[in-house]
Amino acid sequence: MAEAKSLNSTSATLTNIKTSVQKLNLVAGLIRRQPVGTALNTLAFTQKRNAEPARKLLMSAIANAENNNGLDVDRLYVDEVLVGKSITLKRFHCRGRGKGARVLKHYSQMTIIVREAEQEDASTADKE
Repeated sequence: MAEAKSLNSTSATLTNIKTSVQKLNLVAGLIRRQPVGTALNTLAFTQKRNAEPARKLLMSAIANAENNNGLDVDRLYVDEVLVGKSITLKRFHCRGRGKGARVLKHYSQMTIIVREAEQEDASTADKE
């Protein structure tokens, strides 16, 4: 599911992002189904800590599409953004009366799939 599905799409994956899945999914929702230029601008001006790793991952997916698959960068859009759980570090926090509490440090992973728009989609966008 995390792989590119056809010849006109490609993906990039980032694992072990030090944040929770819910926080990363807020940033992912901003760029789903957007053209890559709009998505890059959105991530550049979003004041969330997770926007910077997402922007770097999107730039990596664009570079993969251009260099590995030979896709046209001007016609790319963000097809899917998949966010999921990665590792969880378990730590110990000392409490009173000889007790301890577990501290869970969550990590996430993110996959961005970019796809090249079809020719007829680009021609109808120019007419509007």
